[in-house]
Amino acid sequence: MSKNPQTPGRHEGQRLSPWRVSVGVLVCLAVIFGIAAVPWYISEHAPTSSTSAGPRWYGGYFDVTAASVTENPVVDSEAPGAVVLAFVVAASPTTCSPSWGAAYSLSDAGSQLDLDRRVDTMRRDGAHVAVSFGGAINTELASACSSVDDLVSAYRAVLDRYNVTTIDLDLEGTNLTDVAAGERRAQALAILQQERLDAGQELDVWVTLPTAMAGLTEQGVAAVRQLLDGGVNLTGVNAMVMNYGTGLGDLSMADASIEGLEAVHDQLASLYAERRIALPPGGAWALMGATPMIGQNDIREEVFTLADAQTLSVFAQERELARMSMWSINRDRECGPNYPDLTVVSDACSGVPQSVTFASVLAAGFDEAPADTATLAPVATPVPDDPATSPYPIWSPDRAYSAGVKVVWHGYIYVAKWWVTGAPEPDDPTLAAEQTAWTLVGAVMADDEPYALPTVAAGTYPSWDSAVLYEKGDRVVVDGVPFEAKWWNEGEDPVEGITDHDRSPWAVVG
Repeated sequence: MSKNPQTPGRHEGQRLSPWRVSVGVLVCLAVIFGIAAVPWYISEHAPTSSTSAGPRWYGGYFDVTAASVTENPVVDSEAPGAVVLAFVVAASPTTCSPSWGAAYSLSDAGSQLDLDRRVDTMRRDGAHVAVSFGGAINTELASACSSVDDLVSAYRAVLDRYNVTTIDLDLEGTNLTDVAAGERRAQALAILQQERLDAGQELDVWVTLPTAMAGLTEQGVAAVRQLLDGGVNLTGVNAMVMNYGTGLGDLSMADASIEGLEAVHDQLASLYAERRIALPPGGAWALMGATPMIGQNDIREEVFTLADAQTLSVFAQERELARMSMWSINRDRECGPNYPDLTVVSDACSGVPQSVTFASVLAAGFDEAPADTATLAPVATPVPDDPATSPYPIWSPDRAYSAGVKVVWHGYIYVAKWWVTGAPEPDDPTLAAEQTAWTLVGAVMADDEPYALPTVAAGTYPSWDSAVLYEKGDRVVVDGVPFEAKWWNEGEDPVEGITDHDRSPWAVVG
């Protein structure tokens, strides 16, 4: 007796056992959940934040405490630029108060260096003004301030006084290796950036770090990581391509700098990938800056020439770095013939022959500037100057003025470059910069305090008498103002000593 044969299936001779059915179900579920898992995996390993490329700008460092009041940095009138004022540090290793080079408080810098007015003038001349904290010597504020709140207040005092929107952190030595200070710094800057953001503004933060030919040091990489992990929106990393101290062999300073920059690029690309922060379209190059020390470096054998500057400039433009700087504006000139040993670093000249300025070479291609929200003081108008409200004596052709003495004329402040008396007026428009005895400091401001000489109580010293012979050290009074004789004199009006510190035999006391 025969049976009807079963119709063979796709897999003849194989039956779908319960076990096989279970496996099939599991496979289907795996496929379904696998599809869902792919975007989850990608999202977990994709960048969680991104960084946008900012403007490509040039800005040399200006050593505030090393410069005379008669010197003000200038930028190319044909292109925007920046000036990086250096360095704000703690007043002492244990004092959480900002100062310029531990030599001037912010207030003292305003009165003795006229810095507030000079910053205003820099902006009028077209410069974006940034401030650098730290440097190779002295104590950065994060190391001196014991709490984040105190550090925020110290940083904020600088930002508010100079109305800056770009800051630079020059971290070297113990300021770089102090981990606890680094944590405070990151927290404080994140708070300040958020404050500015809430006010509809931005605060660009750059970190400037020592660089070897192998790139940033281990501590430098850690500092960048610490800032990123602390919530700082880091604008960029500026590499100090200088003072290698390892022997360059056949490499030029430009070659060594380029090798170091390429290494920094790879370090930043790796670090940002590790932190899952997307790089801007230009990659890590768009977050980088370079700062050579022009001319003679601190290492005797290392000299950065104009040819090195040209080579580095071409490289920086090809890679489209975000920033180019130099140390320093103060040094961007040849040394004079009376400076005998050019291998000894000067803070006032480069130590190498210069047919042009280093700034003109390094700034090429960096023709943008960071955004600046600073409000300029109203421009003064040529009105009669009032001695009762003027912050300095009113200029007079009948008085003599020593180098460094400031005067007011037609609503502006000028400082004498050398001893001068008589005409021409400080604002004479026919004189070139090298011809006039005066340097424009800036406009008289509404909040300037009136100029006042020290006074003493009646009877403290005898009144000056033109018929009396005075010896060195004798003291007299004129209209309540005390004066002391610098040498033997007779008939010399002490009032002349107010502005003539060289030839007058009298000096104001106090």
